[in-house]
Amino acid sequence: MKALAQGPDGRARCAWGISTPDYVAYHDDEWGRPITDDRGVYERLCLEAFQSGLSWLTILRKREAFRAAFAGFEFERVAAFDGADVARLMADAGIVRNRAKIEAAIANAVATRDLVGGDESLADLAWSFAPARDRAPRRLQDLASTTPESTALAKELKRRGFRFVGPTTAYALMQATGIVNDHFAGCSVRDAVEAERASVTRD
Repeated sequence: MKALAQGPDGRARCAWGISTPDYVAYHDDEWGRPITDDRGVYERLCLEAFQSGLSWLTILRKREAFRAAFAGFEFERVAAFDGADVARLMADAGIVRNRAKIEAAIANAVATRDLVGGDESLADLAWSFAPARDRAPRRLQDLASTTPESTALAKELKRRGFRFVGPTTAYALMQATGIVNDHFAGCSVRDAVEAERASVTRD
């Protein structure tokens, strides 16, 4: 498989991002664009954990059902979920019904609430592990599944009480939230993503 492919409009994109209209929209408008608010980072962390072992397309197509089931990923509300909510979620065919992942999403809401309650920020914590310098990947082999930074982030999140977040999930979170820019060199979206990231890091 090639790193780049021509999209439906003739523009070069990361090859994974052209296989379905869902992927085209996600690739162009979301993946790698900076997410700097706690709710947004919490949502991506949950979705990346639910994706483990599954196709991302499955999660993408269920995202609105996830948002409805998890109170719009408002972590203060999810942190208050109890056993009845777990049972409700396990019966919800619109989401991935995995008890360990559901319980992790609730535990991670509690951990996020505790961070914010201590005048900290999940988003700031995640962004503090951004690599000093990005490398524009050119080949599939250039893409990592883990990095020293994602390993360190996963370790710190676990220390803070987060669950179901190993180095691979942490790196997927970094890719999804713009902490790293893994659009391939030559992708028509890469420069726009980089400009948005530069604005965030300058601020």
